[in-house]
Amino acid sequence: MNRENSGCLIDLHAHLDGSVTVDIAKKLAALQNIALPTDKDDELLALLSVPESCESLNDFLQCFDLPGKLMQTLEGLKNAVTLVLENMAADGVIYAELRFAPQFHTLDGMTQEEAVQAAIAGLKDAPIPANLILCCMRGEGNEKENEETMMLAKQYLVEDHGVTAMDLAGAEALFPTEKYLGLFEKAKAMGIPFTVHAGEAAGPESVRAAIQTGTKRIGHGVRSTEDESVVEQIRDRGITLEMCPTSNRQTHAIPDMKQYPLIPFLESGIRVTLNTDDMGIERTCLSKEFEYLRREFGLTKAQEKKLLLNAADAAFASEETKEMLREKILAVYAAD
Repeated sequence: MNRENSGCLIDLHAHLDGSVTVDIAKKLAALQNIALPTDKDDELLALLSVPESCESLNDFLQCFDLPGKLMQTLEGLKNAVTLVLENMAADGVIYAELRFAPQFHTLDGMTQEEAVQAAIAGLKDAPIPANLILCCMRGEGNEKENEETMMLAKQYLVEDHGVTAMDLAGAEALFPTEKYLGLFEKAKAMGIPFTVHAGEAAGPESVRAAIQTGTKRIGHGVRSTEDESVVEQIRDRGITLEMCPTSNRQTHAIPDMKQYPLIPFLESGIRVTLNTDDMGIERTCLSKEFEYLRREFGLTKAQEKKLLLNAADAAFASEETKEMLREKILAVYAAD
C-alpha cells in the first residue's frame, strides 16, 4: 500500500497500553503532573519499546509498565484513547478497535466501570470512528474481576462508538484457553460478541479451544499451522484471524518468519486481517505492516484489498459502519 492510497486502513487488533509512543507518554505525564523516569527521548523509547532484535517475551512485556502507570486516572485513560486514535488517523487508519483490560486500571482507586466510561469519553474526541473491546485476563484468582469485565461489556454494549465486544488476553501458555470456556458460554448467552487470543504463545490446541467457544474472530492464530485440521476448522467456520506479523516476529511466536502463514492463509480462503497489536512497543504502525508484507512476501494490491475488506466484514460494528468502510476501500482501489 503506497502512502498515497493508505487512507482506508482498518486495525482490529490494537492494545491501548501497547500503543503508547514517546510523545503520548510525555503528553499523558504532563496532563497528570506525573514525573517520568527520564526526560531523554531515547531513554523513554527504550522503556516503551523493544528493538528489532527483541531477545525475549519478558523484555516485550516489561514495556507495558510505564503506560500502565500513566492510565490510572479518568483523565489519563480518556486522553490515551484519543491520542492513540489520533496517531492511527495520521497513518491513514479510518476505523480502529482498541482493546484494554479495565481491571488493570484500578490501582489508584478508579473502578472498572469508571475506566470503561473514561475510554468511551476518549472515543468521542477521536478523529476517526472507533470501538472498544474489553479484555478479560488469563490468570490466577481474578475470576471476580473477569466476571465484572464481562458484565460491563454487556452493560455498555452498543453497535458503534463504544464497547462492542470482549476478549481474552494474557499468558496463554500458563493459563490454557480451555479453562475459560465457561466464561465464553456466559458471554454468548448474554449476546456479547467476542474474540479470543489463541495460537500465539501456545500451539494449535489453544486455537482448537478458542474455536470451541464459537468465536467469530481469533487474535493471532499463527501457530494453528502446526495442525492442519485446526487450519481447516478456521476456514470451514469462516473465523477471521487478526494477524500481527511484527508482534509475532518480536515475541518469537513463530521460529522462522520466512514461513509466516498470512499470505498462504489468505490465498487458501481463510479470512485474514492485518493489524498492529502493540504499535508503541513494536515501533510500528499499520502502514508499516503493509510495507513489511510487500517487501518480504510480495503482497499484491489484490491481496491488500482483500485483507482490508476482510477487516471491514469482521469489524465489531454496525452494518452501516461496515458498509461505509467497504465503500472507502473500494473507492481507493478503484483509483489505482
